[in-house]
Formats: sequence, structure tokens, C-alpha cells
Amino acid sequence: MAERAGGAELQQLLSRVALGDRAAFRRLYDVTAPSLFGVALRIVRQRERAEEVLQDAFVNAWHRASGYQAALSQPMTWLTAIVRNRALDELRSGARHSADSLEDETSGTTVDIEETKPGPLGLLEQAADTLAIRDCLDAIDGPQRQCLALAYYQGYSHSEVAGHIGSPIGSVKVWLRRGLDKLKRCLDRLA
Repeated sequence: MAERAGGAELQQLLSRVALGDRAAFRRLYDVTAPSLFGVALRIVRQRERAEEVLQDAFVNAWHRASGYQAALSQPMTWLTAIVRNRALDELRSGARHSADSLEDETSGTTVDIEETKPGPLGLLEQAADTLAIRDCLDAIDGPQRQCLALAYYQGYSHSEVAGHIGSPIGSVKVWLRRGLDKLKRCLDRLA
């Protein structure tokens, strides 16, 4: 398992990727792919589809790296948004999906999805990240927090969030934007 990279290193890698540096792209992939794969897998719920989403997202990141702006978001936030959007596109494409297993098309048998489990250091880092995010989310008020949870943990689109909470889509978009701003400011203070 690749070691975790800090935000500053990821910013430097993205800058080099924007210049066409393949070694920097490889390093970026090595340090971010495990986390980003988890995001894709949580949304599409099939290993093969998650792998395709991740590949497409990295191709997108390669082409769009010059558009990354460090002042607007952390590198992992930017990359996660690319993966999330690609995964949601995949779900919307109408392709079949399953919650916990894949059905082998040729034999009709069910194949369990393998889980990639982090080592002890990875678990500690995930726990610290989870606590930081939870603390920051606790500081965000009701509808903003609910919209963030539905959109980013459940993978709902803006219109799905609006339908779920019974609010206009315009309000949902405002709450999401304001909630993300608050979350970013809180996480930046902790970094």
C-alpha cells in the first residue's frame, strides 16, 4: 500500500502533472488511488465499475490538471469530486448495479467483491481524518449538514437531495455550497 501524501505534495504533483510529467502522474495515482477507489466503490457498488470510474477519473485529472486551483480546494477534494461526478455519471448511464456482489454473466454465479483493507497506519490515518471531518460537520447547522451527508456520503444528486428533504433545488444548492465552504474552512484550520 502506498504511503499517504500531504496536501502540499499533492499540490506539487498536480502542478507537475499539468506540465505533462508522467512520473508525477504515477506518484499522484499511487498515493491517491486507494482512497479514491473507495469513493467510487461506495457509489457504484461494483468493483469492476469502480475500477472503470477510477480510470476515467484519472484520465480526466490528467487532462484537467492545469485547471486545478489550490486556492479553491485541497487536492484530494478536487480529485474526489472528479471521481464522485464520474461515478454518478456511471450510475445515471443506466448500467446495472448490485449492492454487495457481482453476477458472472457467463455462469450466472455470484462473485463476492474483495475488500482492500488498510494496514494499521492507514487505519489510524483514516480514523484521524474521520474524526476531523466529523468535528467539522458537527459545527455545521441542520439543512447544510443534512444536504452534505446525502450528497457526499449517499451519493445523491442535487435533485435527489431536494426530493429527499422536500426543499427546492435552489435552496439545496445554496446549502451545499455554504456547507462545503464551512467544511473547507474548518478542515483548513485543522491542517
